[in-house]
Amino acid sequence: MQKEKIIDGKKLAEELNQKLKKQIEITIKKTGIKPKLATILVGDSPASKVYLNIKKKICDKVNIESVSIELDKNVNKNQLLNEINRLNTDTSVHGILLQLPLPQNLIEDTNQFLATIDPNKDVDGLHPMNTGNLFNYNEYLSPCTPKGIIKLLEYYNIDLSGKDVTIINRSRLVGKPLIFMLLKRNATISVCHTKTKDINKYIKNADILIVAVGKPKFIKVDQIKEGVVIIDVGITRIDGNLYGDADFENVLPKVSRITPVPGGVGPMTTHMLMQNTYNTFKNLIKI
Repeated sequence: MQKEKIIDGKKLAEELNQKLKKQIEITIKKTGIKPKLATILVGDSPASKVYLNIKKKICDKVNIESVSIELDKNVNKNQLLNEINRLNTDTSVHGILLQLPLPQNLIEDTNQFLATIDPNKDVDGLHPMNTGNLFNYNEYLSPCTPKGIIKLLEYYNIDLSGKDVTIINRSRLVGKPLIFMLLKRNATISVCHTKTKDINKYIKNADILIVAVGKPKFIKVDQIKEGVVIIDVGITRIDGNLYGDADFENVLPKVSRITPVPGGVGPMTTHMLMQNTYNTFKNLIKI
């Protein structure tokens, strides 16, 4: 019975990747052109390198060419801007991803770097033009994690219309894009953060709880109501084990659905990056 409550992102992502692979194979045969994703990594963050390796494996799986540009952590602002512009003008590159967060010496210029990426190659959906499109409910190029969350909810027939949804996150990668995606589907949304007063009130009221705070077992069983759906975006490694933001084993009997960590939101995020890359590819080669 408890197994039926699991929202299996890994299984769905594998199914969708197989479909995407077939679509890409057909397109390559028609055009003779292979989609190409370029990732820029500044510095040597071990977590970012692991993430990039995962992306490369999925790229290989779905027939997308992947190139990684690794820059020294001491690279200056102009050097990074020049690298982005070089990729903007490279017609063989169809998608550009700037790995975040940037090193401390560049972090304050993050908005400028994201705005420099050609919006037609912006696979992370973070260029101002694409965030503006999302404001008008156009999700064609939108951030991958929220896009993956929505796909999971739809696949598991979790209706959003009229539901009270609490998001514990306000970042550009998760919380903010989710607001517009959920509004589009007629949900009623509360957004919580570090300055929220009485956060437990919002957690307890949620029909659907989306949590991305990076604190293991942050959501306890006595905080949630019976039958809540929990989408757990958080991931923390402790002594070689991965934990989500929800106290998974203890909340499981009380929830109606929950994403596990790992194997929930993460694989869907990576799939949506592949889907966004295919979208930019089709747009750029005019098919």
